[in-house]
Amino acid sequence: MEVWRAIILGVVQGVAEFIPISSSGHLRLIQDGLGWGEFELAFDVLLHLGTLVALVVYFRDDLWRMATSAFSRSPGRATDRRLAWLVVAATVPTGAIGLAGNAWFEAAPLVWVGVAFMFTGAALFAAERFSRRRVREAAGLSWSSALLVGVAQGVAIMPGVSRSGATMATGLGLGLNREQATRFSFLLSGPIILLAGAKKALELTAGGTTLPSVQASIAGFVAASLTGYVAIAALMSYIRTRSFYPFAAYTTLLGLAVVVWRVSAG
Repeated sequence: MEVWRAIILGVVQGVAEFIPISSSGHLRLIQDGLGWGEFELAFDVLLHLGTLVALVVYFRDDLWRMATSAFSRSPGRATDRRLAWLVVAATVPTGAIGLAGNAWFEAAPLVWVGVAFMFTGAALFAAERFSRRRVREAAGLSWSSALLVGVAQGVAIMPGVSRSGATMATGLGLGLNREQATRFSFLLSGPIILLAGAKKALELTAGGTTLPSVQASIAGFVAASLTGYVAIAALMSYIRTRSFYPFAAYTTLLGLAVVVWRVSAG
């Protein structure tokens, strides 16, 4: 794999993993639309590791408080303790859906990826238009609400359905404001990125694929890490004063274009 191609894939993974536009959907479009084919599984794991590093670095304080509070009985750590276990609870349905349907969703025809993009757009639009603004912390979610967010995240194994878009839209629908919905979505993404990477690593040991050149591997990893961090910081700043409507419009129009392209191509 050429270094420039590794950088492009790293940038796409880093940006679209956290911005609500679907990283898996964009990678499918690059692979099929540009004729690049399926890149090595090992490189896919490396890109996920890059985005995980970005997430951990940005939310290092939050993650540390959650980790050290999970089994603490201190009243002062009750909020962080509850948030930690809400993340765990939400991860359960996501993992179950992923194990049950991952193979089918990843092999879905490209026209359905286009439909999935439009679904992401519709979900973001509906959440912005109809959700009630009740400013509260994510730790105030009920256990059933956390499970619902986890189900939404599980559905996002379909390329074109944005993981962050699905969880943010669900959080908005449950009464969180944009900032809290986005923060909870990002915190929830950590275990899933880690589990997805671990699953692919296991597949890697069985399949025997290898990484591309050292230069391409480093370039892709660094690109995913740096752009992932920038994407998180940019979105956290953006949503304080702006809506998700631009992302809804983008994914809807992109999905429509993909559907028209595939249908016209027969």
